[in-house]
Amino acid sequence: MQCIPSLLSISRREALLGLAVGLCGQARAAADETIAFDGLYESFGVLGFQFSDRVTALRGQSVRMLGYMAPPLKPESRFFVLTREPLAICPFCQSDADWPVDIVVVFMKAETPMVSAGRKVAVTGRLEIGSATDAETGFVSQIRIVDAGFTLA
Repeated sequence: MQCIPSLLSISRREALLGLAVGLCGQARAAADETIAFDGLYESFGVLGFQFSDRVTALRGQSVRMLGYMAPPLKPESRFFVLTREPLAICPFCQSDADWPVDIVVVFMKAETPMVSAGRKVAVTGRLEIGSATDAETGFVSQIRIVDAGFTLA
């Protein structure tokens, strides 16, 4: 019974502030859902590959991923390829059949200057999975992070 009066004595402002802090914490936790190259696919075989259950469950959600920018086609672009290891050449001009399992296409919110291929970056954006061909470039991708931003890691 003593708990009820103390709850009633909380001001409306304090209650709203507590709610806002809680919601911000939940949003931050969702945005920080980190995926790794090792966890993208379940299996590989004659029939191709299958996305992992975790990646499938995260489809459409905000994720974070660490990797390296593959060398871009031009110094400023709206997209880049995120790789597990630094690369000297672009791995992106592949077909579905030859799709490397250790790359993810990143579509930025806006045209962005690229960083050195040897610098590790942390990418945050919305996860999309499934074969898709970019209308502008004709490039094929299996896994994409869209509406993305990045920072040096």
